[in-house]
Amino acid sequence: MIKFGTDGWRALIAREFTFENVQIAALATVNYLKKQNKPNLTAVVGYDTRFLSNEFAAEVARVFADNGIKTFLSDAISSTPQVSFLAKKYNVDLGIIITASHNPPEYSGYKIKANYGGPATTEMVAAVESEIPALFENKPKLSLKPLKDYISDGLVELVDFKAIYLDYLRSVIDIDGINKSKIKIIFDPMHGAGIKTMGHLFPYINEIHCDYNPSFGDIDHPEPIESMLGTLKALTAQGYDIGLASDGDADRLGAVDEKGNFVDAHKIYMLILKYLYEYKQLRGKIVKTVSLTSMVDKFAKKHNIELIETPVGFKYAAELMAEGGVLIGGEESGGLGTILHIPERDGIFNGLLLIEMILNRKKKLSELVDELNEEFGYHEFFRVDQKVTQEQKDQILSAASNDPEFVGQYKVQEINKKDGYKFIVENGWLLIRASGTEPLIRFYAEGDTKEKVHELINAALNWK
Repeated sequence: MIKFGTDGWRALIAREFTFENVQIAALATVNYLKKQNKPNLTAVVGYDTRFLSNEFAAEVARVFADNGIKTFLSDAISSTPQVSFLAKKYNVDLGIIITASHNPPEYSGYKIKANYGGPATTEMVAAVESEIPALFENKPKLSLKPLKDYISDGLVELVDFKAIYLDYLRSVIDIDGINKSKIKIIFDPMHGAGIKTMGHLFPYINEIHCDYNPSFGDIDHPEPIESMLGTLKALTAQGYDIGLASDGDADRLGAVDEKGNFVDAHKIYMLILKYLYEYKQLRGKIVKTVSLTSMVDKFAKKHNIELIETPVGFKYAAELMAEGGVLIGGEESGGLGTILHIPERDGIFNGLLLIEMILNRKKKLSELVDELNEEFGYHEFFRVDQKVTQEQKDQILSAASNDPEFVGQYKVQEINKKDGYKFIVENGWLLIRASGTEPLIRFYAEGDTKEKVHELINAALNWK
């Protein structure tokens, strides 16, 4: 019942995500830690805005403390980046964040963070997961004390994660300069863990969907993609310089320019890359997933920068970033990390970088996007997660595996099989990735026109 995917364990609250199963996940983590044979084990634990998240986090802290693990527990709602930041700052053995990220409100989740301040490695997650079957067969009978008793014993310490994180942001981002400039900012945390954050930095900011609401109100699910940001787009066009949005655990970012146009994750990545390299004169390798824009490849080639391409998933970039020497690493779904920060996605931090960029470059966000088009040409991106029958899934994957010479009318110039099947065509590409757990295929496409992007995806959908 407990399976860790690419970004932790997620499940329906009260159906699979129960206190009993959270205890199992916590005990599996304890067993993993104890097998490291380290003295004085420590952990940080935080939680998002979802139903019972605080209680689930307290349960994890109680299990850890009962097993002698000193636990720093957030005293209020905290984001995934805050937990990762505290894990590194306190040099604990690992961190846990109770969150289901951008899933609908009926879900909760359990993410593991490494002590270097980023996602747990694949090996770490597999080791924790391997402890779970035996615990279901022979679950120890726990006699946990109330949380206040562990606090009195010094095994649990309540910490203001947000205050420590905000102080850090003030030390690396020109918050004073932004406040003095009075750049007009509107922020949509989508009722997620980003609530009551930006307002501490910019007293004049306008925030929407910023109240505590575990059901997310009129938001179907807290994902900062264009289809979910209609209100933010409309409001930003009414006199704001930039609109920003973060997802349920505030590690992903969406942006809107002063005209109300959505700025997708590919362009955000490129804007921050250019800002770090050209304005801040920072250097390092570039890491991107196979699903990220080809503008990155063009930039790396132009400046003779080492480019590393990984499978889809931020954890691959994070592991490389933790080793050092990486300027920026990220993915197409709105998450990226930089050399200025921890090896973790952080929607708040990256949003602040965009604001600082507008301040220092003295250009509107739409003008900065236009610069990208002028330098690299127009790039349109689209993604479709298509449910298919098993027969259709087999047909499409079989056609893809046969190295087709054409995708629709477009001749295939190169095939990349790093993660799924990526077909490079003139001024564009198509990536096909199949879900391993359900009859679903993900289609990603980029091209120099909207028509090309949709033609590429439709051609693959009709493969037989």
